[in-house]
Amino acid sequence: MNKTITLALTGASGMRYAMRLLEMLLGNGHTVYLVYSQAAQFVARQELDLVLPSRSTEACALLAQRYRCKTGQLQVFARDDWMAPIASGTGAADAMVVCPCTMGALSAIANGASDNLIERAADVMIKEGRKLILVPRETPLSAIHLENMLKLARIGVVILAANPGYYHLPASVQDVIDFIVARILDQLGIEHSLMAKWGEVKLPD
Repeated sequence: MNKTITLALTGASGMRYAMRLLEMLLGNGHTVYLVYSQAAQFVARQELDLVLPSRSTEACALLAQRYRCKTGQLQVFARDDWMAPIASGTGAADAMVVCPCTMGALSAIANGASDNLIERAADVMIKEGRKLILVPRETPLSAIHLENMLKLARIGVVILAANPGYYHLPASVQDVIDFIVARILDQLGIEHSLMAKWGEVKLPD
């Protein structure tokens, strides 16, 4: 069954995770509502040499062509678009992923701030009791970071830190990226073949 997933990009390092996740979601026929911060645009340029346009229509055209998705399968919203469906419980997606997630965005979500569309969409997911996954990529973590994570975890938000495992013997950076994306897809209940599951991994002789 195809799902509708809100994907929010913030200014933490780890934009490769987000783009791979977007590719997997669109490639498997799911609908994606995409929104990103100004800092995320900077990180995308820094890490991927990818220019994410400020205009949502231009961003949608660029990414739809890049990932060859169907018309309407990808919708991009400006961070101040309060008429976007994800700004209300009546238009909320099946689930939301913030990837990568800055500590600033995590803090705002933990404290109920709704100063932009990313924060409001996350607030909607919490109040509607829907799956919200935050993918922080920060180290070391301060007591403030940990307290905010605990606060969110206690109300059912998934804190999926970008900490890759190595038991599957990754041979490339892409394998490491796919490990985290696979964990996100698992949380979304979306089938994938990015890597073998535990118990299916072939260990060296």
